[in-house]
Amino acid sequence: QVQLVESGGGLVQPGGSLRLSCAASGSIFSSYLMAWYRQAPGKQRELVAFITSGGITHYGDSVKGRFTISRDNAKNTVYLQMNSLKPEDTAVYYCKGRLSTYEYWGQGTQVTVSS
Repeated sequence: QVQLVESGGGLVQPGGSLRLSCAASGSIFSSYLMAWYRQAPGKQRELVAFITSGGITHYGDSVKGRFTISRDNAKNTVYLQMNSLKPEDTAVYYCKGRLSTYEYWGQGTQVTVSS
């Protein structure tokens, strides 16, 4: 069983930055594919970015060039650096870990981009 705990959300002005963190329990974190998703009110959950165990990254089209996903296996933590934030980035951001057929989700952290 893996537990994921997100942190770092909050209120930020358009053009600002935030860094989200997702801390994972368990000893095989480095083997997991880790991802960030987000869900805005009235919309489906969408993939923001993922990073494989080997460090390969992928981004959703709406965040390319603005967001960066990274991981620190020594700290069992995955990060999402979000720059040039826009009001449309407002959503609850969720961390997900996947290994084979097992998936684990965090509880989510709210990000609000507003002036």
